[in-house]
Amino acid sequence: MKDLIEIRWHGRGGQGAKTASLLLADAAFNTGKYIQGFPEYGPERMGAPMTAYNRISTTPIRVHSNVYNPDYVVVVDDTLLSAVDVTAGLKEDGAIIINTTKGIEEIKPLLKGYKGSVYTIDARKISEEALGKYFPNTPMLAAIVKVTEIMPDADFVEDMKGSFKHKFSKKPEVIDGNMKAIEIALKEVKKVQ
Repeated sequence: MKDLIEIRWHGRGGQGAKTASLLLADAAFNTGKYIQGFPEYGPERMGAPMTAYNRISTTPIRVHSNVYNPDYVVVVDDTLLSAVDVTAGLKEDGAIIINTTKGIEEIKPLLKGYKGSVYTIDARKISEEALGKYFPNTPMLAAIVKVTEIMPDADFVEDMKGSFKHKFSKKPEVIDGNMKAIEIALKEVKKVQ
């Protein structure tokens, strides 16, 4: 891992992008890294485009601003590809990870000439299979961990078990589904360009 990795999340209000960015920050912190995880708020409402950010580093982080030149972008909802410039500032040696069933031929024109790595995952299928409902944030969280290699998969899975036990202490029935979604997503995220 390089010294500092910056990640920008694009989602819609209610899809869990903020929660996923905070879970990623917690997991990275638990491996001894320095972290930031925060959303950008405006007049958000359910379904409105929103942004969240992560910084993960092996050294103290001294910058406290939004992420303008991310190493990685996570797109939780592929309808945002035509509504928001998701590749703005994205470094070409990084990657974009998109929740979609579309092929690269459909996606490429929406990426405004971005030439870096593109990964896709069908977070809807995974979450509906594992959880019985559409919660794309858990598969997308696993996808960014896999692509960035911020931590080994086994450490991430173990950390999420503890995190979910705490987060869902009043709803323990959802823990197994979330763990299953993580395990499937770690295997199914794929590079398409």
